[in-house]
Amino acid sequence: MTDLNEVNDRAEALVTSDKGGFEPQEQQPPGLTEEMTPVPDHGEETYEGHGFLEGLKALITGGDSGIGRAVAIAFAREGADVAISYLSVEQPDAEETARWVEKAGRKCVLLPGDITVEQTARKVVEDAARQLDGLDILVNNAGAQWARREGGLESLKSEELDRIYKTNIYAMFWMAQEALRYLGKGSSIINVSSIQAYDPSASLIDYASTKAAINNFTVNLAAELGEKGIRVNSVAPGPIWTPLQPATKPAESMPSFGDTPLGRAGQPAECAPAFVFLASPRTASYVSGTVLGVTGGKPVF
Repeated sequence: MTDLNEVNDRAEALVTSDKGGFEPQEQQPPGLTEEMTPVPDHGEETYEGHGFLEGLKALITGGDSGIGRAVAIAFAREGADVAISYLSVEQPDAEETARWVEKAGRKCVLLPGDITVEQTARKVVEDAARQLDGLDILVNNAGAQWARREGGLESLKSEELDRIYKTNIYAMFWMAQEALRYLGKGSSIINVSSIQAYDPSASLIDYASTKAAINNFTVNLAAELGEKGIRVNSVAPGPIWTPLQPATKPAESMPSFGDTPLGRAGQPAECAPAFVFLASPRTASYVSGTVLGVTGGKPVF
């Protein structure tokens, strides 16, 4: 059995800066896991399943890396078959996620494509349900941000705004809409918000606004789908060590990344149990319309 402190100890050991962050590094978006120093912990060696999702079918957007990979591994070890969507340039990460899902004895469906295109987003859901022979859980995890720009609001380009809103908001609407063709009583939708919805950074004005919108979408959709027995919740992570960080932020910001009351950034493995809790009809049958913070102590209110 995994020691209760093992994940925390491993997360602290991955810190490479005396400020609780990581050594300077930068990638081109969307970023790849193996190019990070250190490589994040997705629970590969620590997560233990207990059958909380036995026989269920899940689609995870952005499931190739970061939080998405950690959730895919956890879901598989809890007994779920998994489909993951991702950009085609992230194929190496996606194949590594699939390897861990299949190692857990579960099916993994790989669905590359750009979900900022409506037709693609809807087809991803359709293909996931067809290849998994059903769909019980939708995790809207894919996200885009950009924090390297200088000049504040005046420097924000329309093409950047389109990319961020279509990834974080439009795709979430399209995919949830499409998923309703397959979800039924006991199913769940889990959206990924952020501490940025509550404590926005000036450099992330567009990204932070999408995360606040995700919270409202979660509450509204939970109210709409409650009578159908479909639960809708959100997880709001704090600073988590994923490829999104070096791929969208300046290298010099990495040593201070992870300014939280716990004194460090979180690892993807530390987020996954929140998704398992919300997805499981056994543990969260009466939980809907809520935002669960995994923030290292930063308040979500």
